[in-house]
Amino acid sequence: MERQMILDPIANVRSCFGGKFAVPRQPGLCPSAWGRLVFRPEYRSREAVRGIEGFSHLWLIFGFHESVAQGWKPTVRPPRLGGNQRIGVFASRATFRPNGLGLSLVRLEGVDTGAPDSPVLLLGGLDLLDGTPVYDVKPYLPYAEALPEAAAGYAGDIIERLSVVVEPVAVDDFARLPTRARAVILEVLSLDPRPATRADDPTRIFGASLCGCNVRFSIGEGLCRIGGIEPDEGSGLNA
Repeated sequence: MERQMILDPIANVRSCFGGKFAVPRQPGLCPSAWGRLVFRPEYRSREAVRGIEGFSHLWLIFGFHESVAQGWKPTVRPPRLGGNQRIGVFASRATFRPNGLGLSLVRLEGVDTGAPDSPVLLLGGLDLLDGTPVYDVKPYLPYAEALPEAAAGYAGDIIERLSVVVEPVAVDDFARLPTRARAVILEVLSLDPRPATRADDPTRIFGASLCGCNVRFSIGEGLCRIGGIEPDEGSGLNA
């Protein structure tokens, strides 16, 4: 008889992405992105992470906690196909999955053993929303999992990036941000975070919760213009 498995989060991610809008659609697309994996009290054991510092990257099995209540869909419209063509959910990495689970490959930048909630894993290159629940952590093994000859189907094309400029009105505020926060903002906006089905409208102003800031921008003719940056305590980790 098949036994049912009950999953409980072992940790939560604190990240520089404070809202779903503008979070990179895949890990590694924003190399400067950072976060902290904070274990829940019952799993805060230094013994449980012994030897993990020898690995450069980790797999995180996480939950799409802000969309799981919407249920699953047998077909989805991936952004890589312009949001107009449907494919099977199991041929995608869409959030609307039967069990609401995701898989993300992140860079391990260190282990903080001095914090009150230690051990804390310091992460880079992540694509996870602040507060994301994590159900398991596994080391990445390049000899078994790096397959450069693998086919990527409809998602095989190189992602084109926009040029990003900071408008004069936002130059001073942008310059005051930490170096890594500036890098995250530029990398994220170059990926064009707008919905795939959007129509180009350079007059429309968008807002993204990045690195503790509300970043306002517009996009038109292949160029992203940052027009405003304001502090926002609810928009992800500060640098």
